Amino acid sequence: MLQTILAPNPSPLTGPGTNTFLLGEDDLVVIDPGPAIDSHIQAILAAGAGKIRQILVTHAHLDHSAGAAALAAATGAPVLAFGDADAGRSPLMQTLADTAGGGEGRDTAFRPDRLLRDGDRIEGAGWSLTAVHTPGHMGNHLSFLWDDQLFCGDVILGWSSTLISPPDGDLLDYFRSLDRIEALRPARLIPAHGAPVDTPAVRIAELRHHRRDRTAQIIAALREGPAGAADLARRIYDVPPMLLPAATRNVLAHLIALHQLGAVETPVAITPESVFSLR
Repeated sequence: MLQTILAPNPSPLTGPGTNTFLLGEDDLVVIDPGPAIDSHIQAILAAGAGKIRQILVTHAHLDHSAGAAALAAATGAPVLAFGDADAGRSPLMQTLADTAGGGEGRDTAFRPDRLLRDGDRIEGAGWSLTAVHTPGHMGNHLSFLWDDQLFCGDVILGWSSTLISPPDGDLLDYFRSLDRIEALRPARLIPAHGAPVDTPAVRIAELRHHRRDRTAQIIAALREGPAGAADLARRIYDVPPMLLPAATRNVLAHLIALHQLGAVETPVAITPESVFSLR
């Protein structure tokens, strides 16, 4: 009833690649068609055997949504999602859209055929899904509850913590989404990258601890004096140089959250180059 097709797009940020899921038997739904790689689209079509009726997209990043148009054209199935790449941003992130940089992997051409909202049900023969709005990694991010299992996209990964890059990513939204997922008490998490998670409560606790520990590291570094996101990332992350840009974006997300909470300040508008100090 559930098939998984791994897209051939491994990388330091996607892990082994994007998981595309096909749910159902005679009335199939595709969750995250993945990147626009012809061999991957052909693999989905072969697995769907002419029975694909709906296409769901968790969020508008190219490794999840770019293949939707080709798959829809080949099957006639509509594409359902929360909205385009700008949808679902918090008011603060909307104000930072022109100054915060970021935009890694955004699918700016993505336009769903039908908009989904939190709590909407998507049904087919023998299956039912409930859309759960879970912003944090991206404002338009949806997860999909299937009985007691949750397709959680990129909010929770099976192999790493997720990238939170403002203005698409929002750390405070991310914590709220972890709380929301925990409250659903799923028996299993099915992420879009990596293996399924059979101990959701343990994984959520690990992710909270990781982010809080990172916040503590940032605050400790700022006690030594004002600093910007790039400088802080170099000081507190132990990663290869190629991953420092992603680390810097994560640090900026933490700094913006701390600024919202009144813990840090910056004398200028928030940009990737802003220097922050403790209040």
